[in-house]
Amino acid sequence: MKTLENQTLLYDEDCPLCSLYTTGFVKSGMLDENGRKSYCQLSAEEQNFIDLKRATNEIALVDNETKTVTYGIDSLIKVVGFSFPVIEKIAITKPIHFILRKMYSFVSYNRKVIILGNVKEENKLQCVPDFNYKYRFLFIAFALTITTFVLFGYSDLIPVLPKTSIVREVALAFGQIVFQSLFLLKLKLDKKTIINYAGNLMTVSLMGSLILVPILIISQFIIVPAILIFGWFAITVLIMFTEHFRRIKILKLPFYLSYTWILYRILALALILN
Repeated sequence: MKTLENQTLLYDEDCPLCSLYTTGFVKSGMLDENGRKSYCQLSAEEQNFIDLKRATNEIALVDNETKTVTYGIDSLIKVVGFSFPVIEKIAITKPIHFILRKMYSFVSYNRKVIILGNVKEENKLQCVPDFNYKYRFLFIAFALTITTFVLFGYSDLIPVLPKTSIVREVALAFGQIVFQSLFLLKLKLDKKTIINYAGNLMTVSLMGSLILVPILIISQFIIVPAILIFGWFAITVLIMFTEHFRRIKILKLPFYLSYTWILYRILALALILN
């Protein structure tokens, strides 16, 4: 594999996802040993020729010889394309490049809610993407859709529940956002904080849905015992509760939101059974 030398990717050290894939580039040999650097550790000289604002939204690839910078999906295409020229040729075609650019923006603007990590507040430079309403609402809609269809399928595996419908599952998933937001509104928090929490809330729901998918797949081939279906669901809820609690702590929101999260599910279950 060819190594792209004298190039450095500036990654967000508070983003586990960013850290993971930039480390992968170095370990795979696509970039040399100095091929990644934390955005927070930029030198004064580097700050003079790097667009600091743009680099928080689009990962920057710095050419250390020419002092030029590539941003966003073009940075990733340049890194991968140096080792795999065919991929680069495909990626730079207009239709493919347009789709890749939109997908990159979707992930980049939502990376703080997709994988929420602890922020090192002592860093003077913080790699925090702009709050983009369009991509945040798109992410919430995406997570809501996946959650709806997974729960629609999983509900049919639970014999004690009445037959479900897509409308009911959409209402339950969206109702969780509304229910939790009511408690945030009482605190008189700004709309960005509430929408940011909604994004994290839907990430937890999406994570839970993905954990349920293996049982859905297995059920297409064999009859899954009811005890396994119930047990798997219980473990999933426990994992979701733990993750929700962790995120609440990082976001510095009231801990009782994790308990109202459980309360909503109990109320929803009671409503369904009746």
